[in-house]
Amino acid sequence: MRRDWDTNEAARRWDLHAAEIASTYGADGDSLRQVVLNPALLGLLPPVKGKRVLDAGCGEGYLSRMLAQAGASVVAIDYSPKMLEIARARTAADVALEYRHGNFEKLSFLRARSFDIVVSNVVLQDLAGYEAAIGEAYRVLRPGGVFVFAILHPCFSTPDRGWVTNDAGEKLHWKVDGYFDETVFELQWPAGAPDPILQYHRTLETYFRAVRQAGFMVDALAEPRPSEEMLVEHPEYRDDLRMCHFLIFRTVKPLRRAKSRRTKGVADG
Repeated sequence: MRRDWDTNEAARRWDLHAAEIASTYGADGDSLRQVVLNPALLGLLPPVKGKRVLDAGCGEGYLSRMLAQAGASVVAIDYSPKMLEIARARTAADVALEYRHGNFEKLSFLRARSFDIVVSNVVLQDLAGYEAAIGEAYRVLRPGGVFVFAILHPCFSTPDRGWVTNDAGEKLHWKVDGYFDETVFELQWPAGAPDPILQYHRTLETYFRAVRQAGFMVDALAEPRPSEEMLVEHPEYRDDLRMCHFLIFRTVKPLRRAKSRRTKGVADG
């Protein structure tokens, strides 16, 4: 574990494993997203038809394509050039979708107040500069715009976590430890790979504070779980009712930023 691993190193590792990770994704993402995450994430987004949407950290682009097919005009950015190559190859030429290489922490190539919706799909825990990224989401949104982001659930994705099993391999309980140790560590994914993906662990309080300090109002939270209908088709996910993989925030940029001593009454963004 090295605390000096930065976002550039995180991006390099995504590049290294892009093909292997993307190979597990279909039109609706990988199976965990299809069964657990997507229904909740899409349910928290406002109607996207006719809206300008930023997919911040698009990966191989499945969510970007879903939003474009629903009628949105989508700009999709990612810090992994290899992932963007795959995303472009998987996207039909007539889809209203623009892919651009960029780091969510610094989106100076995008105009302020130019998007109606920003969505970030399990990305912030892959960035060292999460506060800068949340601030950029605020900057590029129009007043009244919505920022929806999913992250690995901080309470269940601690540096030392996982299923505890008995000798027969049966899952006894999900272990978490080191919750308040805000650090960067190797996720050991893809399994057995050299230089695996990095994860930056932070507490729930830390994310909430960053959202509020950026100027957003928290409108809703969701802890996705598989529905009974999904479990009929995918019974292997029933153990996912015993813990929670993801946490989703829906936040709103106010029409006017509240005055405070810190801003001395000057609204920005």
